[in-house]
Amino acid sequence: MADILKPDLCILGAGAAGIALAIAARDHGASVVMIDLGAPGDSLKSGPVPSAALAAAAATAHNLRNATSFGMGNGDPKVNFRGVHEFIQSTIAAIAPREAAERLRALGIEMLAAPAAFVDKRTVKAGETLIRARRFVIASGSNPVVPPIKNLGEVPFFSTDTIFANTYKLSHLVILGGGALGLEFAQSYRRLGCEVTVVEASSALAEVDSEAAEMTLRRLREEGVIIHERSVVTEMVPRSQGIGVMIRHEDGTEATLDASHILLAVGRTPNFGGLALDKAGIRFDKGNADRLLLRPKLLTSNGRVHVIGEAAGSPPSLPAAQHDAHVVLESALFNRTIKRAPTDIPVTVFTDPQVAQIGVTEAAAKLRLKGAYKVIRASFSENDRAIAMRRSAGIAKLITDRHGAILGAAIAGPEAGELIAFFGLAIRHGIRLPDLADAVAPYPSFTGIVGQLVEAWRQQAGAEPWRQRRLALVRRLP
Repeated sequence: MADILKPDLCILGAGAAGIALAIAARDHGASVVMIDLGAPGDSLKSGPVPSAALAAAAATAHNLRNATSFGMGNGDPKVNFRGVHEFIQSTIAAIAPREAAERLRALGIEMLAAPAAFVDKRTVKAGETLIRARRFVIASGSNPVVPPIKNLGEVPFFSTDTIFANTYKLSHLVILGGGALGLEFAQSYRRLGCEVTVVEASSALAEVDSEAAEMTLRRLREEGVIIHERSVVTEMVPRSQGIGVMIRHEDGTEATLDASHILLAVGRTPNFGGLALDKAGIRFDKGNADRLLLRPKLLTSNGRVHVIGEAAGSPPSLPAAQHDAHVVLESALFNRTIKRAPTDIPVTVFTDPQVAQIGVTEAAAKLRLKGAYKVIRASFSENDRAIAMRRSAGIAKLITDRHGAILGAAIAGPEAGELIAFFGLAIRHGIRLPDLADAVAPYPSFTGIVGQLVEAWRQQAGAEPWRQRRLALVRRLP
């Protein structure tokens, strides 16, 4: 007879989103069963951790080539791609214990590693175990999209999951997709000495502020990455040596790229394979057959089942996963409603310069605020730390209301991903831009950009009343 478990929460999937929720639920005393749908550690084998390690190796090679600006002789690094692969794997191994099943069990989470499927609206079967939980949470992650391109199945290709297994130099890597992931890989492989071409059907980095994106795209092109925007791949041509990639540009002209390797980076789609969602009465969105029909609190059409993370269509990032976990935790355990606000989650592109944004974008402000906003800009070319480190290309911009309340921020520059957290906190707690003048930043530091933004705000006409009040105080002095 099959075992029957009756926990407060059953989580299907042991990736970042599932683990974040499981740990938070245990902190509140809830009983948790987590079902690992794949091999242990799979969630670390791809994604931001190995990508960051790859970028670090690439940055080291880039810095060696450009050492003359610091008074040193240029070096032409001999890149050992097997060594780079081993470095990436060692990085994963250093972090893996945090997500190990042993650690999660020590926290009181019951771990199962088996294929799982719903058998009815309130029961899941994993191996020989039945789980009848108060609430179920689907955290099954996503899979890379494989686009319907002629002859694509006839040629070898990498996905953004499988490319981390590579141990060889890629003489000409053609990347399909000019979003954050595609361009992060493009810059890394270019800096490691590979020829790289990116083909994007619309605008590259369309998911972030266009002004910030343009600064990063300019840098990538200067480094030798070829980017074809508003172009599509129409066909792959198998060859005895390499791969022919047929592309068509927006104006109708066509060209052929001679590629050694292909990387697909055109997006991800939720993974629900084998879960038998129909038996649980869980319906898909009629407007998008790949997505589940979701109600508030990230509930599916089955009131006992939530969905979080990439399975819910959220971005593949830990902050997004943690945000989803918080929404579901409050709903499933305490019946509270936490509004899901994607603009509360920072979006970061880990290129060089990095791009990061949070809150209201300038494009959204134009549509929604009808002129009742201001755009404040500051340049890293006037930041002493950036100048000293030869990293002065970049801008920081804020969207504020007329009174200086920060509505949104976008940064293209050094450590943008670190700096954006500062403005996220200000937005969350309603801190006005002039109040940030009280923050004391180390000198010289990249956070000095905050003071530059405050000064830029004061110099705008909208800050004139502030100046007048200060002047009135000065005139009262004896």
